[in-house]
Amino acid sequence: MTASPDPIAELDAVIARARTAQVRYEANGSQKLYDSAAKAVAWAIMEPSRNKALAELSVETTGLGNVPDKITKNHRKTLGLMRDIADVPTYGVISDNAETGITEIARPIGLIGAVVPSTNPGATPANNIINALKCGNAIVLSPSPKGVPTMERLLEHIYAEFDKIGLDHDLVMIVPGRGSKEQTQRLLEQSDLVVVTGSQNNVKRAYTCGTPAVAVGAGNVTVIVDETADLKAAAEKIKASKTFDNATSCSSENAVVVVDAVYDAFVAEMAKTGGVVIKDESRIIKALWPDGHLNREAIAQDADKMITALDLGDEVPEGTQYVAVETTGIGPEHPLSGEKLSRVLAFYRATDFDDAVATTRRIQLHMGAGHSVGLHSTDNAHATQLANAIPTCRVIVNQAHCFATGGAFNNGMPFSLSMGCGSWGGNSIDDNLHWKHFLQSTKIVREIPEREPALEDIFGDYWAEVGK
Repeated sequence: MTASPDPIAELDAVIARARTAQVRYEANGSQKLYDSAAKAVAWAIMEPSRNKALAELSVETTGLGNVPDKITKNHRKTLGLMRDIADVPTYGVISDNAETGITEIARPIGLIGAVVPSTNPGATPANNIINALKCGNAIVLSPSPKGVPTMERLLEHIYAEFDKIGLDHDLVMIVPGRGSKEQTQRLLEQSDLVVVTGSQNNVKRAYTCGTPAVAVGAGNVTVIVDETADLKAAAEKIKASKTFDNATSCSSENAVVVVDAVYDAFVAEMAKTGGVVIKDESRIIKALWPDGHLNREAIAQDADKMITALDLGDEVPEGTQYVAVETTGIGPEHPLSGEKLSRVLAFYRATDFDDAVATTRRIQLHMGAGHSVGLHSTDNAHATQLANAIPTCRVIVNQAHCFATGGAFNNGMPFSLSMGCGSWGGNSIDDNLHWKHFLQSTKIVREIPEREPALEDIFGDYWAEVGK
């Protein structure tokens, strides 16, 4: 009788192959090679027939999101990333500063270990792979069990593109089998850098594994609508963002706070977009968390399935796209104030903008600190006030939040599917995960003319003010 293969030994063999491939990749490296590798992966997911098939497989196997939006996400996120990295030097000398005497040479990190979620089993790993190869690395991916079929299909397409340009398949590999916590832990420990998007348990494991880690915090986006907002535009953008891919994105709105002066008018505008306000908070909580856990029949589902799961069929009009549940509660005893992964919003009324900011702060401190908040307003000072008051890395102004946070063609944020949350979210980065996090450098330091300042140059103004 043949003994069952040891899953850890199988993974170690995969890691060894990836490391060998990376050494060859770097030794034969060039900017052209690294750019071609990135383009090969991008086309593997963006080619229309493949994109459609991957989106269909993702929805079929995970039960999350919807096919048209997955297609859009796979295309736009990858296209945006390719735009961002198009002219970025990641091989050889990337800067040479005569003034400082420092020449900077790009160096790969080595082996990237990436943990990716079931919510985006195509776009997220593709973006990680592109960033890794652009910077001369190899990568081994650990998808969630439900995401394995999509990841395996994506690898087939990547390898087909690799064959066109003579790249080693071993540069991009997957944890063998269906993966396990033990295998994922081994990957975290054996990589040179780990990149983790997904559950907070995985994030914590990444930061305690002993390997340098880039892992991102939880999203729980809160958006304020103030008295100066364009209410029609705000309602349309919130609807577009909240319903995109059935709210699978960590950047999807989870709470909206509306100031009292425009509350009723905004509710009317929401109704025009298919948003329905529900006043019976307890009923929704019972239906959405029937056993203390999110109802799988409601999360990341199309509107009709969500309505059925919440038993709202007789109470909401035809064409309802999402529901906004009136509430005042915030904290562990109030689940509506947390992430819901569904077409369900927590809906808060604030007396004025200061009260809206205070409510938003309480929500963020409960869940989602560091990630992002949104603001619909024509008062520029309100954006600055919000940015200084909230523990957040991003304030998204007058935009559909889930499109804007991870980069858009009409804002300056880098395209990404993983948003760093800074110290507020327990993260090592406070910006969007992108190519810079997959690269390191060696500095050649040369002597330059001495530029030691006199004490008076540094302390003169201080001495004048307080004395020596």
